[in-house]
Amino acid sequence: MSVYLDHNATAKVRPEAIAAITHVLAHVGNPSSIHAAGRAARAVMEQARSDVAALIAAPASTVIFTSGGTEANALAIESAVAAGAKRLVVSAIEHDSVQETSRALGVPVETLPVDANGVADLDWLGERLARWDAADGKPFVALMLANNETGVIQPVAEAAELVRAADGWLHVDAIQAAGKVPVDSRGLGADTLSVSAHKIGGPQGVGALTFGPRATMVRRQHGGGQERGRRGGTENLPGISGFGAAAKVAVAGLAAQGALRDAAAARLQAAGAVVVGEASPRLPNTLCVATPGWTSDLQVMGLDLAGVMVSAGSACSSGKVKASPVLAAMGLGDLAACAIRVSGGWDTTEQDWNRFADAWLEAHARHAARRKEVA
Repeated sequence: MSVYLDHNATAKVRPEAIAAITHVLAHVGNPSSIHAAGRAARAVMEQARSDVAALIAAPASTVIFTSGGTEANALAIESAVAAGAKRLVVSAIEHDSVQETSRALGVPVETLPVDANGVADLDWLGERLARWDAADGKPFVALMLANNETGVIQPVAEAAELVRAADGWLHVDAIQAAGKVPVDSRGLGADTLSVSAHKIGGPQGVGALTFGPRATMVRRQHGGGQERGRRGGTENLPGISGFGAAAKVAVAGLAAQGALRDAAAARLQAAGAVVVGEASPRLPNTLCVATPGWTSDLQVMGLDLAGVMVSAGSACSSGKVKASPVLAAMGLGDLAACAIRVSGGWDTTEQDWNRFADAWLEAHARHAARRKEVA
């Protein structure tokens, strides 16, 4: 039997989400229609909005549904630029959807560095904001809540204090954190915060953005005035309903993954592997481990042959296996090309983590033997 340990790429869809989606698909109704079927569809959508809002401690009226986390991030960044941001500060560990959108908008982008533990350098940020040029408009800073590759949790609330003092805009990508640790968008001080359904056991193709009172949102997609005029087009009601159902049960049980992960990690460390970000607070389900002299692609393929599915980092790179920019930013050098990411989910068991560790140790022993023969 295969073991799926790539929930950070996409989680298995929860039974609650499947039931919600199936129910919507069995009934007709456009949420914008005013007849009975339309009103029923609208009620389903607004209940899901409330459930997603509760997951991130945000007012439901500030939740905009999108096609996924990538669009949610883009909506936030493009809104900030439209509101007058002329220079962006983006952390070195941000997801490609934040990095690429920022660099596509024709404004200068600066990199907020991280330390060897993968934590954002707030001393650097404070110094940079202190000498911000008014000609660059209000500062915009993007700092994710938890990294998708290492699981390292960022000091977002502390960063928010610095950004607020400079009258800036803080965007928080909480896509990996939501459903794994408690997320309080307002308590964190986020001006905008993004989440995605398929990372928490909902369907692919739906996400959301919440915005605070200091953020001015633009209309990115024109059409019939849906999402309170901020995103035109008929809403993906099946996806939204599944998102809401997953949000209601997302956090339950995932905290227990931490002990299972650590037990597996200890076995790998005994064989010479390095646990990335171990000294920092991390998501309980995420293990990033690097092995000197054993490249990521060989590890992923060896584990896959043993029926264990993991990844070499972010799944949003068109299937390419390459050295991780996140790990490079942490100063890991050659180790950046020798890391894999193992991520459990709502249905991951102790047996799954043990099976992974067994398979990894067997593959590592074979690799070490081959290297010895070549030498």
